[in-house]
Amino acid sequence: MRRFITFFVVNRSFTAILFVALLAAGLQSLLTMPRGEDPEVDFPTFTVVAVYPGASPADVEDQVVQPLEKRFNELDNVKKINSTADDGLAIIQVEYDFSVTPDDKYQEMVREVNAARAELPAGLQSLEIKRFQSSDVNVYQYALLGPNASYEQLEFWAEKLQDELEQRVPGFKTVDTWGYPQREVRVALNLEKLARQNIPAAAILGALQSENLNIPGGSVAVGSRRFNLKTSGDLRTLPEIESTVVYAQGGKIVQLRDVADVRFAYEEARHITRLDGVRGVLVTATQKPGQNIFSLRDQAEPVVAAFVKTLPQNIRLVKSFDQSASVGARLGRLGKDFGLAILLVSLTLLPLGWRRWW
Repeated sequence: MRRFITFFVVNRSFTAILFVALLAAGLQSLLTMPRGEDPEVDFPTFTVVAVYPGASPADVEDQVVQPLEKRFNELDNVKKINSTADDGLAIIQVEYDFSVTPDDKYQEMVREVNAARAELPAGLQSLEIKRFQSSDVNVYQYALLGPNASYEQLEFWAEKLQDELEQRVPGFKTVDTWGYPQREVRVALNLEKLARQNIPAAAILGALQSENLNIPGGSVAVGSRRFNLKTSGDLRTLPEIESTVVYAQGGKIVQLRDVADVRFAYEEARHITRLDGVRGVLVTATQKPGQNIFSLRDQAEPVVAAFVKTLPQNIRLVKSFDQSASVGARLGRLGKDFGLAILLVSLTLLPLGWRRWW
């Protein structure tokens, strides 16, 4: 150890050059390193979500969870499997050892889930694999507040801001809207007309489902009973829906408008979104891996400023969360600590005098 220290004392010029080189490398790293609040970590953990409408927890456990768990247990490097079965819903979390490559294991999960589909019930509505990454954390949250604005108006402007950010800020990974009830199509059957034309209500429900209407959360109300519609097609406007042929017999064609009233509405509100006591909706954004949060801010701010100028008077935009602010504060403290360290080293070297170093 003494020889090691003596080497740097004797070779003063080399030590000074090394010190300057390390200082330059540190400054370069400080200026160019990616900036974000959370480290970029790719966890080898995956969540399988299965939706099985109408099934009891016991049926979900027996018909969905157990076949999938059997396949997952046979995979290599699986550390832990946690499963939850609820009414119409199964959640299976598969955790691998951290020694594996997450991308490879994700592809393995996709293969196993696709291979298991033939063993699962035909009534399974959806089966998805969700993969969490640290970059999925929101870095911005904007609130569109309008106590006198309708949900339809708030939804319109929230989706417009979403489109602007997605198209004009390439550093954003995802942009989502939150806080308003989903639109749905309400179909109120006229039971008197159905009885007069001898059309069963089940025939109307079957016709709507076969058309695969692309309307989230729609339903058919028959008296005191309510039937949900599973939809996945392309029809969007009320005239298109009303003109759907729901019954045909003996050359007679009955359209939906002939036996029902159809209208757009919003689902029953299950939550209320407020900021400082004012009702509104939220727009959140995540950043792509390797992005600099400050460069992202410089890209987003002009887009948001231009968008604010287009808002109606009864809606205002508030930036409720900005991760770049907290990152800037932390980097400021890091810069102060770095400067203090340089100062202390300089004060230690000053008593030696400049001539001793050169």
